[in-house]
Amino acid sequence: MRPASSPPGVIGALPVLDRLLPVWIIAAMTAGLLLGRLVPGLDTALEAVRIGGISLPIALGLLLMMYPVLAKVRYDRVGTVTGDRRMLVASLVLNWVLGPALMFALAWTFLPDLPEYRTGLVIVGLARCIAMVLIWNDLACGDREAAAVLVALNSLFQVVAFGALGWFYLDVLPGWLGLAQTGLDVSTWDIAQYVLVFLGVPLVAGYLSRRLGEHVKGRDWYESRFLPRVGPMALYGLLFTVVILFALQGGTITARPGDVARIALPLLAYFALMWGGSFLAGKAIGLGYERATTLAFTAAGNNFELAIAVAVGVFGVTSGQALAGVVGPLIEVPVLVALVYVSLAGRRLFRSEEIVHA
Repeated sequence: MRPASSPPGVIGALPVLDRLLPVWIIAAMTAGLLLGRLVPGLDTALEAVRIGGISLPIALGLLLMMYPVLAKVRYDRVGTVTGDRRMLVASLVLNWVLGPALMFALAWTFLPDLPEYRTGLVIVGLARCIAMVLIWNDLACGDREAAAVLVALNSLFQVVAFGALGWFYLDVLPGWLGLAQTGLDVSTWDIAQYVLVFLGVPLVAGYLSRRLGEHVKGRDWYESRFLPRVGPMALYGLLFTVVILFALQGGTITARPGDVARIALPLLAYFALMWGGSFLAGKAIGLGYERATTLAFTAAGNNFELAIAVAVGVFGVTSGQALAGVVGPLIEVPVLVALVYVSLAGRRLFRSEEIVHA
């Protein structure tokens, strides 16, 4: 990922590894699809490597991806984030009111005749991002400390609100509107497990790395020597995760291209509307570029692993709901990579904003 000393917000100043990220992402997606299609039994073997319903290969990739970003966070600055009520309130409204409502509306608008896919998309909309968003935010030169706080806030709400919102959007609201209803039986403990593994473990590791590294070697050594060494792990973890995700579902995706295209349309609309609306909302409420960017990416991203796990657990691995969950990262990864560049180009909207990233 970008070194602390590089001029932030300038695409040309990004390291070569990051500037070619779209190429690596496309290569990883292609490799995963080919592996899933050409290697018999690979998806079954990968699915079998689980503990408590959590895929170990995906967990490994996410942990490798998140640790370097969380190790860069200046935890002594977190207090300045928690005091920014404009950003915290905006994030909660965007993530837990507007996001699920928008996905519900788009799912019914684009897929009125496909109830399984529609339900799967609603589940994707309820699974707010707590992992991969840290990568997009860091590449777009967002506020790392703000991202850590908002991701933690999303995690708490996810444990408490996911099941209740699923009941509301799949049963109560459709009933009020005279639409078809669906039940969603998911335990709070299952949600808590995902939050603990995909956020708790790398967060603790990142925090301890900074505290111990600075205590033993000093801040200068930690930021100039240690972080550049572990930084590339984030990209490797991201690419590994993408390969595994697409290898798991390569056969399904390539065998049903028409269904994938139908599911992709509302997802494209969702990511564009959520990111663009959140980015402009951040500017409208007076946030600087860094925090407006963080607000946009934390609002637009989704927790694909949770959405897939819930869809598979409730409706089955071959269900339309599970396919909709799988198509989520197929669309989200390249779209949010593109939005990293849109975000960097959008710095001109913040004319007097000077971005400082330690």
